[in-house]
Order: sequence, then structure tokens, then C-alpha cells
Amino acid sequence: MGDFVKGKSYLQLYEPEIIKGIELHRSIDEFTDSHPIVTESKNRLRPTYRHYSGVIVDVFYDHFLAANWNQFHPLPLETFAQQAYQTILSADATLPAELNRMMPYMINGNWLVNYSNVEGIHRALSGMASRTPYRSKMEEAVNDLRNHYDDFKKEFMEFFPELDSFCKQFLSRN
Repeated sequence: MGDFVKGKSYLQLYEPEIIKGIELHRSIDEFTDSHPIVTESKNRLRPTYRHYSGVIVDVFYDHFLAANWNQFHPLPLETFAQQAYQTILSADATLPAELNRMMPYMINGNWLVNYSNVEGIHRALSGMASRTPYRSKMEEAVNDLRNHYDDFKKEFMEFFPELDSFCKQFLSRN
């Protein structure tokens, strides 16, 4: 939801727990965008994908989270995904219109689970590429994932515990 809410209008629109979630999301984005490990991953892609390299790395890291889910969460990914979809659907009246339009595709394609395989990442990046105003070549980035899989995985596995710690600190302060 944090990607679909712009500016500070959310402060008047949502209840405190949703506001906290949006602020956590924005803090995660800021932490991630400025992290040296993530920068290393982006730099591997930057010559080919330029400013889209950050988006691509986000999707690659989503893959590694999904593919290694059992190391990070007690619920199976399939169970977690179904609970997440139900939670989102139960709040559809308060969701931004763009997110409401996207949710049926996300649920029908079971994106959260399908990110665990490389083909799911290819579909996601191809879909994103079709919606960019410029030639992004994101649909080709799956080749970089395959060619540098171990490097991206190593970087994600180093980065994610730091992100987890950052999130826990954020939540304890807020």
C-alpha cells in the first residue's frame, strides 16, 4: 500500500496502524535504497538497466525472500500469502484505487508465492517492463539473475538480517 499512497495525505485518511505501516514501508525503502550491499547489487545491473536497476534489485530480493521464506518466517509461504491476500481484500474499501485494480492480478497469479521461482520473477519483470514509458529492458533482467544468482543471493542474505533489525528498531520506537 505504501507504494500507492503519495505525499502526506495518508495522515488524514487512515487509522494509526495503517499510518504506521505506510511509514514503515517508506523507511524500509529509504534504508534499502541507501544500503551499501544493495548498491553493490544495483551497480552490477546499472550499465544495462540504468535507473531501473533499483527496481530490478527489489524484485530479485523479493525472489530470495520467497525462495528462502522458511528461514525467515514460521508460517509456510503459501499460508502467509493467503492470509496476506485476505487481509488486503478485507480492507479494499480503504485501499487506493490503483492497488484495488492490481489486487485481482496479484491474487490470481499468486505473486507472493510465484516470486519464489525464477519464472515468476521473469513474469513480474516483463509485466513491469510493459508498463514503463521508456524501453527499460527489465524483461531481460532474469538473465542477469541467472548469470549472477549466487552473487545476488549472497548480497540478499547479508542484507536481509540488517533490514530485519532495522524494522524491529523502527517498530519499537513507533
